[in-house]
Amino acid sequence: MDLDSLLELVAGALGYTCSFATDGGTLTLSGPRRIVVRLAGLHAEARRRSREDWPMLVSEHLAHALATVDEPFDACDLAEVRPLLRIRIQSDDDLGAARVVGRHLSTDLVEVLVVGDGAAGRPVRPEEAGCWPITAAQALDLAVDNARGDDPLSVTEADLGGVAVRRLSGPTASAAAHLRRLGDYLAVPADGVLVALPDPATLVVHPVEGIGVVRAIERMRLFAQREFDRGAGALSPQVYWWHDGRLTLVRADLTSQDGQTRLVVAPPPEFARVLAALAVRPDDGIDRL
Repeated sequence: MDLDSLLELVAGALGYTCSFATDGGTLTLSGPRRIVVRLAGLHAEARRRSREDWPMLVSEHLAHALATVDEPFDACDLAEVRPLLRIRIQSDDDLGAARVVGRHLSTDLVEVLVVGDGAAGRPVRPEEAGCWPITAAQALDLAVDNARGDDPLSVTEADLGGVAVRRLSGPTASAAAHLRRLGDYLAVPADGVLVALPDPATLVVHPVEGIGVVRAIERMRLFAQREFDRGAGALSPQVYWWHDGRLTLVRADLTSQDGQTRLVVAPPPEFARVLAALAVRPDDGIDRL
């Protein structure tokens, strides 16, 4: 069965009759309401998927069109939604099988493209972004620029058990997306920074400049775990290394033995080499920010 036939079949099951535009670019649903559905993104997505996926793809597309018909914007119109695009950082596990436009920030965190105002923003679907004259990566970069321009973060200095950190926080869930613009807020050393992302509105950073960074991993990991355990809105209890535009998990596991909590750190190979170099580098004992 071709895509148009599937659209007609699913529309009928939803209680609508349908008619296609002459150029095939839109579908008009007539029934309980009259709705015009754009099809360019659906066709693009169908070309990327096997035919076995088409029934689910069409069902989700029409169901989404009906669910969002009252939105005050047309998500398929880039000119209209460009200023409304933002990034939301989410756990890969939390996303599950959801079909969204996004890219991995790390192995366990995903930058998800959202559209809308503030907390009301919702993920953009691939069929919507497929209507735009730019790539998904370009749209994600545009959303980061929007967040930087319209939702700047506040920066405060803090102390975590003797470790100096900077806390960057903002009013929206897009705050963690500012990681890609971190250099706009502070000087980023050549070896990067340690980062904790306890919630989507917060970044906590410490420069990788001396062997004191080992203690910083411990303090930041405990801080991130405490914040994460609070539950509501938590993002990650882990510590990461931001370097050369990449976020890498620094595995640090909390273990209990003889009534005491210990931290077992297993740094990724590239970061382990940085730590080895720091260990033989003269250290004046000062944490710089």
